[in-house]
Amino acid sequence: MFQRLVNHNDDIARLVRNGFAVAFDNNYLVIRDIPYLDNQRELKIGAIVTKLVFVDQNKVIQEDHQIYFAGSVPYNLDGNPIPNLAGGPISLVLSEASSDVVIERSFSNKPNNTGFRDFFEKIESYVAIISGPAIDLHGANPYTFRTVEQEGTDSVFKLSDTLTSRAEIGDLSAKFKDDVIAVIGLGGTGAYVLDFLAKTPVREIRTFDLDRFYVHNAFRSPGRLELNELGKLKSEVYNSRYENFRKGLNSEAKFIDKTSTTELEGVTFAFVCVDKGTSRAGIFDLLISLRIPFIDVGMGLNRKNGSLKGMLRTTYYSAADGQNVVEKGLAELEDTPEDMYRTNVQIGELNALNACLAIIRFKQLRGFYTEEIPYYHLLFDISDMKIVGASSDED
Repeated sequence: MFQRLVNHNDDIARLVRNGFAVAFDNNYLVIRDIPYLDNQRELKIGAIVTKLVFVDQNKVIQEDHQIYFAGSVPYNLDGNPIPNLAGGPISLVLSEASSDVVIERSFSNKPNNTGFRDFFEKIESYVAIISGPAIDLHGANPYTFRTVEQEGTDSVFKLSDTLTSRAEIGDLSAKFKDDVIAVIGLGGTGAYVLDFLAKTPVREIRTFDLDRFYVHNAFRSPGRLELNELGKLKSEVYNSRYENFRKGLNSEAKFIDKTSTTELEGVTFAFVCVDKGTSRAGIFDLLISLRIPFIDVGMGLNRKNGSLKGMLRTTYYSAADGQNVVEKGLAELEDTPEDMYRTNVQIGELNALNACLAIIRFKQLRGFYTEEIPYYHLLFDISDMKIVGASSDED
């Protein structure tokens, strides 16, 4: 990333040529070796950090005129804090590659109504304000010509994940870095589960589906349809859709049953998205025997008074308690011959909602979202738009 951004952004190249200690950490520009004075007028060294907004793979622009600062409050020669640095205390976690940069506060100093022209003008302005007193008193030099070409943790995404940096949730996204996720079944709900997972920084996603992609699948599939996808294996279709977005996606045209031990080796979590009870039963047996926690999704619809009604189900089976949840009979483990779900394909929004509930529950389990009640079973009623759940606390 270092050389690529320097080569394609003249303002960043100027920072390097002028001697700033330039580095990149995922979607942040990091300038180390910034001298400043503490409240005793002693010389301290901090770092300036600012967000990068990627226009494309190579070009970056500013998000705003603000910066983050790794260091204490900078002081002036008169022993008072430097004025006109709005902002305040803040905590922002960078990657392990930048563990020496501990962000403690943000600063906001907009020089005029138009803001800074580019990163060079922005960094020069803040360095003059923050380092000026230290340069005058101690002869400090922010131009060390030091570069740190080590980037942040290697991303699974082929595009820069600017959403994470803009939302300042890098520490939360890191909770998924060791996950290997299996998605078993790429029907309507499974396709949406994959779509959401593809944009989650899990290390690897393995999908399994033996079927082909037909017209009715297109009505319950996220994203744009390419006509040449019709008739291809689902594994091929979905691998093609996401291969330019992320790494670590392996889609296989395979049927998973209780004998598929090798396929799930190393999996840390699974989503079961199949509509046949007998298939579900074999998959449950396999996952429980391998002590892989999983979420199973289901949908039950029927037609009444001219419209469809029914429920969406999201059920979590932990590694420790999965068999006990199975014995509660919450998911069908036998085939039911009459089911509106298998004949009515105009329910993409319900597939998406079912997938949303499953992904949200998974992210709660990883600590990304807050979990107030440890639900292992959720039912969403389409008719009254209410969710009810069963938790381990109630048991």
